[in-house]
Amino acid sequence: MSKDTFWALIQAAKTACGQDMDAITEHLRDGLLIMGTGAARQFHNIFQAYMDLAEPFGLWDAASIIKENGCTLEGFIDFRAWLIAQGKEVYMNALRDPDTLADIEPYGDCCFECLSYVGDYAYEQLTGRSAYDEMEPDRIEKMRDELKKDIVYKDGIQYPREPKDLPRFLPRLCEKYGGPERFLAAPSTWLSLIHIS
Repeated sequence: MSKDTFWALIQAAKTACGQDMDAITEHLRDGLLIMGTGAARQFHNIFQAYMDLAEPFGLWDAASIIKENGCTLEGFIDFRAWLIAQGKEVYMNALRDPDTLADIEPYGDCCFECLSYVGDYAYEQLTGRSAYDEMEPDRIEKMRDELKKDIVYKDGIQYPREPKDLPRFLPRLCEKYGGPERFLAAPSTWLSLIHIS
């Protein structure tokens, strides 16, 4: 499976199912079961690589602004799965500039945990084995490096920011959802994790 096929499957599920996350998961799983073992495993591996490539702190800041109660580490993992479910254009734009997420309608608290496992579900159903157990680190790293070539990251996206600096980095999101006062009152972003550790 190529990256283009991966994104085509995501788009087809999004088009067919809208914001129904259970239906999206089922649509993708059923498609992968038809496509077979190799496709299910490769879908899983590509998905995990795109998850890894969406780890910058600046995107976590954006998720924390969008989500009503901020964004924990676990919440950020599920947010990245939700971001992938929005399709290639939204995903790439969010890494180029997380503020573009101000144009996207949030749903499901911007969490889509089940999507992270859909390739594994299909692979296990076909083989009785977990795709996680059969991931090859060297091959995954090579795939991640190849997929990264398509990504343009916003300058400074890799760095965390203090709440007071968020309106300057993410002005549209702060205007739409509220600014730093939300985090000063109840920090549940990377910031609270750093202060705890």
